[in-house]
Amino acid sequence: MYDLVKDYYGNQLKGTADLRTSACCDASQMPDWLKPLLARIHPDVIARYYGCGLVCPTLLDGLKLLDLGCGSGRDVYALAQLAGEAGEVVGVDMTEAQLAVAEAHREHHRQAFGYARDNVAFRLGYIERLDELGFEDARFDVVVSNCVVNLSPDKDAVLRQVHRLLKPGGELYFSDIYADRRVPSELRDDPVLYGECLGGALYWNDFLALARRAGFADPRLVEDRPIAITDPTLAARVGNIRFHSATYRLFKLDGLEPECEDYGQAVIYRGGIPGQEQRFVLDKHHAIEAGRVFPVCGNTWRMLRDTRFAPYFDFIGDFSRHYGIFAGCGGGLPFDDQAAGTASSCC
Repeated sequence: MYDLVKDYYGNQLKGTADLRTSACCDASQMPDWLKPLLARIHPDVIARYYGCGLVCPTLLDGLKLLDLGCGSGRDVYALAQLAGEAGEVVGVDMTEAQLAVAEAHREHHRQAFGYARDNVAFRLGYIERLDELGFEDARFDVVVSNCVVNLSPDKDAVLRQVHRLLKPGGELYFSDIYADRRVPSELRDDPVLYGECLGGALYWNDFLALARRAGFADPRLVEDRPIAITDPTLAARVGNIRFHSATYRLFKLDGLEPECEDYGQAVIYRGGIPGQEQRFVLDKHHAIEAGRVFPVCGNTWRMLRDTRFAPYFDFIGDFSRHYGIFAGCGGGLPFDDQAAGTASSCC
């Protein structure tokens, strides 16, 4: 599979126009705040972008970031602007041809960003074996990945490595492709479907179990959209399987509970987070309006109190009394089947 992916992304694909599904987001849905960041990125880097979502979370200034499967570096160079000159962004990829594009334009981007020092680095390696790259435990504040984990033959190892590398309170914020059922082996082994990020897509419920096994007790879905398979041959091959592009955030927090438990807690968002001054979106089910008392479960309370978001919130309550499961928590397919509208954060 390593050789297949290297060949597909290093040789067969010459640009995003060569893809045969909508796994890469429509640029017309790009949020306004991202456009000036991408405008500073070299066209050669943009042309070799194969992501499926937006992996630019908030509050990154001065942080240490890791991009898994960075490819030609588009997300690295976008994140470098959000991390600022005092921050650090490291991109890891196993495809030499993609990294060559990223490396060729480092000085161009340093000058375009107006930085006295280069705040990015690129490493050739496998995202399942980050320990071989010499990264020490708890080095990074945030790890991102854009439509790459599905390509890994050992997704358990990827998440274990990420958990090791994150600081306490850090997060994995990543977009990927998920299926509404387990993909059969004959489709998983199809070279084109695998290269198009469909063959290796996890059944969403298996992903949740995998994340919890790696130490991420309460994965949070941020946004999702259905994938359109525009190539009729590929569409006939996958049959009734439905695929979604989805963005999750996974926090490294000890003691999170497997369900949303109610302790009578609430938060008040003070405002001030750049780009979300009036309403902070933690995930798909938590859009917290500034100035209002917002009831939350114990896990959400900790995702705000024990992370970089804490200075922007007031916290009400503790864990001294338990009231049972938090209202509204349930199971079932988490994704929407309607295509994202013009306000979507896909890029």
